[in-house]
Amino acid sequence: MKKKLSTKQLVTISALVAVAMILSYVESMIPAFVAVPGVKVGLSNIATVFALYALGWPYAIGISVVRVFLSSLLFGNFVGMIYSLSGAALALVSMILLKKLDIFSTVGISVVGGVCHNIGQIIAACIVMETAAIAVYIIPLLFSGTIAGVVIGLIAGNLVERVKKYI
Repeated sequence: MKKKLSTKQLVTISALVAVAMILSYVESMIPAFVAVPGVKVGLSNIATVFALYALGWPYAIGISVVRVFLSSLLFGNFVGMIYSLSGAALALVSMILLKKLDIFSTVGISVVGGVCHNIGQIIAACIVMETAAIAVYIIPLLFSGTIAGVVIGLIAGNLVERVKKYI
């Protein structure tokens, strides 16, 4: 039998989805500063990394999937959703497995998530576009994924330290 969510858990999950959506919207309004398509900071991943550490991996998966669907519906398109889901799936699997090892900080986990997210998107793009030529974008995306992962990991780690006792 499945365990029911408490009101506190439901409110926390809803708040994290709302925060992720707000951050997705804010990020959609920021113009790209680089000439490489697909480079974003991934601010909404703060909610996913936070959920992974504060609530556990099932909640992180749920929050991430809901965020991808809603963000794609509101701010993107179907192809963007395919890319986002592919990236999110690879990132989540990687982050969950590495977190179970318990040797990485939120920053390390977030960097792996950022890099794997970009790899997942490139794989999806190669399949959708039926060409491997798109893979040339992997180098700048790995660089941007690493930088974004550090920033997201620092923010999420700080939030976990400050807020986890209230959840």
